[in-house]
Amino acid sequence: MPNLISKSSVYVTLAWFLYVLVFFSCKTERTEPLKDEGLLSEIEASLDTLVRVWYPKTMDTINGGFWSDFNYKWQKEGKQNKMLVSQARHVWTASTLALFYKDKKYEQIAAHGYRFLRDVMWDETNGGFHTLLHIKNDSLAVLSNTKSTYGNSFAIYGLATYYKASKDSAALNLAKKTFLWLEEHAHDPVHKGYFDVLQHNGSWFLDVHTNDAGYDNFIRKDWKDQNSSIHLLESFTALYEVWQNPLLKKRLEEMLGLIRDTITTPKGHLNLYLERDWKPISLRDSTNSYRTQNLWMDHVSFGHDVETAFLMLEASHILGRKKDSVTLRKAKKMVDHALEWGWDTQTGGFYYEGVYWDEKGRHTIENEAKVWWTQAEGLNSLLLFSKLFPDESRYLDLFEKQWDHIVTHMIDHEYGGWFHEGLDTDPEAKYDAKAHNWKVNYHNIRALVNTIHMLRGEFPLIDPKH
Repeated sequence: MPNLISKSSVYVTLAWFLYVLVFFSCKTERTEPLKDEGLLSEIEASLDTLVRVWYPKTMDTINGGFWSDFNYKWQKEGKQNKMLVSQARHVWTASTLALFYKDKKYEQIAAHGYRFLRDVMWDETNGGFHTLLHIKNDSLAVLSNTKSTYGNSFAIYGLATYYKASKDSAALNLAKKTFLWLEEHAHDPVHKGYFDVLQHNGSWFLDVHTNDAGYDNFIRKDWKDQNSSIHLLESFTALYEVWQNPLLKKRLEEMLGLIRDTITTPKGHLNLYLERDWKPISLRDSTNSYRTQNLWMDHVSFGHDVETAFLMLEASHILGRKKDSVTLRKAKKMVDHALEWGWDTQTGGFYYEGVYWDEKGRHTIENEAKVWWTQAEGLNSLLLFSKLFPDESRYLDLFEKQWDHIVTHMIDHEYGGWFHEGLDTDPEAKYDAKAHNWKVNYHNIRALVNTIHMLRGEFPLIDPKH
């Protein structure tokens, strides 16, 4: 007998086929969003855990401000000196968390840090903030013999962000006062930009070889540098967001132009140190042995490069520049250059230092350490560029690999916090201090907060109108 199939059964079969087709089509279309949602939840949970290990544990209710030194088990251990950079970074972090979580307890933590900056670290005699204090006979005394533009820039960053969170006009006034103090004492009216290291009264050093061993600062005092420059850009951006002052705008534009067009090389990396007139300090004419001994002076810092790419775009955005292709092009070149030979293609993560040995471009990685702040800045910029250049899929792929590297090798799942260095390059780093004056939390908390905003689709730099 012939195989007879009724019309109704054909319709049922066709309907089922269409249902299955639509079902799997929907599943395919949702694969990436579901992946993003899972990653978002994971990063949100990681941020929550990281924040809880830092606060309120680090609050110093005896001397004011924040405790500086904790061992790998988060036990207080060390001198507990109070450095302006670390104290101000805590104010920035707590203020950012107050804005992110909309939780008053973080605003109170930020207020605690703000009061310490205002009442203890500000120099009432000469103006500006002291660089370093130490606990002496149950009181605090000045330990540093210089003032730091770099440190004062972080004071501005923290104060401006605290004002954004609290609307405390006194904090904004102190940020303005600090900016104007730098304008008077640190700004170079001839060649532009700022000197980093100043005397207590704000004057420039005549003896350019004088060192401040208490602050770990050994550079010539008539040099300029990328590090203080990029963080001035960062702090001026935060201040201009809440205070649209014409002079501040001029200085913000000045720093953006200097960093983008002068400090950053055509290859896409920052010169570390420069003479007053912005001639780069280069050791390429020196012997290889001398260069190896003085890498701190002339190398490629992949972490600073990917961080600066973000900071330049942030500054351009706050300045209201729409479709700023010049800044975007240079920022992309910086990230691409870091990925070209500063990225570990096997395990993921950015190396710490590389060196160009000659004009032909011969280069080597000289320090394979994967330091915590470099990985945090890399995470932030990789996701940002995946959003800015969605057709270049490698940015998202490498962002996911970077996050995997951080989860696997950087986060301490036993005691909390991030290791100083990834365990893939130094397994013994798990016993290193979790906090000290040069290891606070602003790099990794900023990276996590920013990536969460980006994954939620609410980050201003990825707005199509930008």
